[in-house]
Amino acid sequence: DEVVRIGYLPITDATVLLVAHAKGFFESEGLKTARPTLIRGWSPLVEGFAAGKFNLVHLLKPIPIWMRYNNGFPVKIMSWAHLNGSGLVVGRHVDAQSFADLGGKQVAIPYWYSMHNIVLQMGLRHAGLKPVIRAQGESLAADEVNLQIMPPPDMPPALAARKIDAFIVAEPFNAVGEMLAGGKMLRFTGDMWKNHPCCVVCMNENQVNARPEWSQKVMNAIVRAQIYSQQNKKEVAHLLSKDGMGYLPMKAEIVERAMTFYEDSNYSSPDAIKHPEWGSGRIDFQPWPFPSATRLIVNELKKTLVGGDTSFLQKLDADFVAEDLVDYRFVKAAMEKYPAWKNAPGFNAENPFEREEVVKI
Repeated sequence: DEVVRIGYLPITDATVLLVAHAKGFFESEGLKTARPTLIRGWSPLVEGFAAGKFNLVHLLKPIPIWMRYNNGFPVKIMSWAHLNGSGLVVGRHVDAQSFADLGGKQVAIPYWYSMHNIVLQMGLRHAGLKPVIRAQGESLAADEVNLQIMPPPDMPPALAARKIDAFIVAEPFNAVGEMLAGGKMLRFTGDMWKNHPCCVVCMNENQVNARPEWSQKVMNAIVRAQIYSQQNKKEVAHLLSKDGMGYLPMKAEIVERAMTFYEDSNYSSPDAIKHPEWGSGRIDFQPWPFPSATRLIVNELKKTLVGGDTSFLQKLDADFVAEDLVDYRFVKAAMEKYPAWKNAPGFNAENPFEREEVVKI
């Protein structure tokens, strides 16, 4: 069998891939793995995956939509990587208490085709603000918010230097922004869209079809890692940190905050957590790729400002994408083999493979 070659960004979205490697789940399923390769930005990770350097990656969920339907690359979503796990952090130099206070500001996002861009623009529209793409230094109207792409590791330093006013990104860079860059958590994305997907586990469709047994073993390991990560967040945070196995270049206290620090009483911004009754964690882990979420993402992308040619989006049918982009076979078989995922949040025990999406800005 081919060696499992993982590419990942240094974010908690990659947790299950890294835990599957660290805990030997791939090996116990009969696979060999190479040490996962850390990549600093989404573009080089996408390029490495497309070139075959990696055969197992986590990607922001809208990226496979762009890769498959704009670029014709045979990517398949195999499972979700996690739930929630992102937030909007503003600089202390910005007197912002809600989305409405972001008018005239500079906001960094990690990638045009990201959940962050989608959810951010949901919030901006709700507040009556208009996202724009302008060169740095160009003047903005009071109701305009300028968006710029920035690799996640660059966001906290840029915020501290006041080169940007806010950023929306995956953990642990929100925790870094809070603890090291003087930032304030304005809103958790999982408090806007209940138990939303962000990163997904992806493979090349050609490889999946050519090696179904290998693919099943990979997904068995991923589902086991989902279960372990959900049940052992504090331990996993230390394992991932540079105080543990060094997959992430942050200290354990930062990664632990990113994975466990989620109480509405902890935040000065009254909007940081509006829906504590949802029972969400700052990040949670479950593998099932709900079709309803894919359909919502496709429809929201059509309303989201994105750099470059987006004409392909208008032709997409959300029901078709939910069936064509996602391979449900292997993750479902793995979930049947390892059923402890049922303890994760967001499942209806009577109908665990379907749900209604809840969005409350």
